Amino acid sequence: MTDIEQPIAASVQERQTIHADSWRFGLIALIAFLTLVDLFAAQAVLPSLVERFQVSRATMGFAVNASTLGMALAGLLVAFFGGNLDRRSGIWISLAVLSVPTALLAFTDNIIVFAGLRVLQGLCMSTAFTLTAVYLSEHFSAGTASTALAAYVTGNVASNLFGRMLSAAVAGIGGLSVNFLMFAALNLLGAALVWFTLKGTVGMMRNDDRASLTMRIWGVHLADPDLRRVFGIGFLILFVFIGTYTYVNFRIVALGVTPMALGLVYLVFLPSILTTPFAGRLASIMAPPTATVMTLAIAIIGLVALLSPYLPIILGGLTLVAVGTFLAQAIATGIVGRRAMSDKAGASGIYLASYYAGGMVGSLVLGQVYDHVGWNASVYVLIAALAAAMLIAGSLSAPHR
Repeated sequence: MTDIEQPIAASVQERQTIHADSWRFGLIALIAFLTLVDLFAAQAVLPSLVERFQVSRATMGFAVNASTLGMALAGLLVAFFGGNLDRRSGIWISLAVLSVPTALLAFTDNIIVFAGLRVLQGLCMSTAFTLTAVYLSEHFSAGTASTALAAYVTGNVASNLFGRMLSAAVAGIGGLSVNFLMFAALNLLGAALVWFTLKGTVGMMRNDDRASLTMRIWGVHLADPDLRRVFGIGFLILFVFIGTYTYVNFRIVALGVTPMALGLVYLVFLPSILTTPFAGRLASIMAPPTATVMTLAIAIIGLVALLSPYLPIILGGLTLVAVGTFLAQAIATGIVGRRAMSDKAGASGIYLASYYAGGMVGSLVLGQVYDHVGWNASVYVLIAALAAAMLIAGSLSAPHR
């Protein structure tokens, strides 16, 4: 090959690699979208659910977010038993089974049954989510894994936006029952997508370590001070996210927005779809601890704006909260994947268990604060939680270059 031909061939190969990576990252984002589209969609119809079940805002908020309890439990189960679990099979089976409790939500008028079905949804979603995160860590190089995980979190952001908008629109047109049946169909679509697109990939890595699971997970991962800090950051991120976007619905409706138009409010997530893919690059430029502190600071600015009585300022604040928390979540997920030298399934499972436990606590605590003290007091609690997360992020060790 001549000196002229060599750079041309290299350029063609580089373009082919970029094209292949773009396709793969787009597919990863779509799988994430279909995995978590059920998680927050019910929040968009929360006022309608309160009317249907005739319960308090705090009770309905807790029932809707009971899915996070299932998410936390499944994270721990995958941490203990997911080491030798086939990733692809675990993902598509979880999504197929997810369609069952989703469809049953269309036919219940009992708040306890509703909450129980949401827990089952969380178990399925978290299993698929955790196994996919592990799959990405195992099948991408260290330099590409952060970008792949950022693409996955971007799909999560998209599910927050379009899932809520779709839920509000379908419920407004066809009612709550049609809404849940439509999401059950999306669950089956996600299972089919995983089955067909991940079928030809390289075989999954297996963990053949026969040492005690308990000692390995709790003795190794929790003994790492940086991993403990990241687990705490994850807890606080979803504490704030769930607390904010569950109960801000009532604040917005009180300002005159109709329940059907409420879905349009979630266009505040649109900028996050554009910013979250840059989380990996941001972490490489600034170092993950600094990047985490900066992104959480953006979210705090957004929380302060929620104290305003004016809808445009509140919407701007919600936009900043979404941008900051999703960037921080993507960076934190990348830290876990890099920091865990072995048993990444265990580390990811513990992180997600902590993350979704924070969401469960957030829905419970903020519901009580909102019902008994008011919206402004709720915002102060959220600001304090993110300030604590910033302090923890600032104490993380800088990565070795």
